[in-house]
Amino acid sequence: MSVQTCDRICLAPKNPLKGKFGTSIGAHEIFSPETWKAALTELVATASLMFTLTSSIIACLDSHEVDPKLIVPFVVFIIAFLFLIVTVPLSGGHMSPVFTCIAVLKGVVTLSRAVLYVLAQCIGSTIGFYILNCVMDPKLINTYSLGGCAIGGKELNSSINQHDALLLEFSCTFLVLFLGVTLGFDKKMSKNLGLTMVCLVIAGAMALAVFVSITITGRAGYAGVGLNPARCLGAALIHGGSLWNGHWVFWVGPILACLIYYSISINLPKEGLVWVDGEYDILKLALGSCATIHNGDVSDDITIEGSGAGFQEGHV
Repeated sequence: MSVQTCDRICLAPKNPLKGKFGTSIGAHEIFSPETWKAALTELVATASLMFTLTSSIIACLDSHEVDPKLIVPFVVFIIAFLFLIVTVPLSGGHMSPVFTCIAVLKGVVTLSRAVLYVLAQCIGSTIGFYILNCVMDPKLINTYSLGGCAIGGKELNSSINQHDALLLEFSCTFLVLFLGVTLGFDKKMSKNLGLTMVCLVIAGAMALAVFVSITITGRAGYAGVGLNPARCLGAALIHGGSLWNGHWVFWVGPILACLIYYSISINLPKEGLVWVDGEYDILKLALGSCATIHNGDVSDDITIEGSGAGFQEGHV
């Protein structure tokens, strides 16, 4: 056996399948400082988002406005847009296991990075709600259950059951994914529209989902759609009590929405509709067809191809 052959054998991986599996899940990223920096960004951003968003929503609900719930979607839109436009270039701006989950399914991030992101988001949410719990008036904490995800319980008389809440969580999460993620993960459209417009669309989709859940289908004792399992977990860990009632809804609903959206997104058309300007104009189609008829007489040599050629000629 030559030395060259021995070197090749010694340098070959002992378990090629293990190496391929590790590469496929992005195991190498665990040892990358950039990955940990991005995860830290997710932690800080999620903690800041939970503190800012929750305190702002509670302030709106506790205001003396006639219908404060109408203000909440605007608050969600503004805050979500600000956080997205800052964090998207840094870590992708997930701040929610929902976006991390669909990013894994779409191949945008590796499984290893996704696990770190979700852990960072859950820890960040807990930190954010802990700070909020320390500084907020205890009366407001009890009144609004620390702004957590609630669907009623012993302390809250809710007229919505867990299955209806699950359907609402699924529908609203799917709405955000269909409107926001479809645009955000389309490289061509994102490049054409720019970061600002993409963040506006995603924030708008989130505000629309919140508007639907709390103004149209929201009921007594129901805090509205969560859209973020990490947010629901953080509030439940800090406040506890009724927030654990039906907590599974805020995880199962978004996960189902991610799976259904992914199965639909892989079948979406890759290219938009392409046609000649005015080609399917109803009036021109009618005129093109009538151009072959003169004084009510139909020629024997008129064919479909001739009529189509006449239309194209008139169009030009």
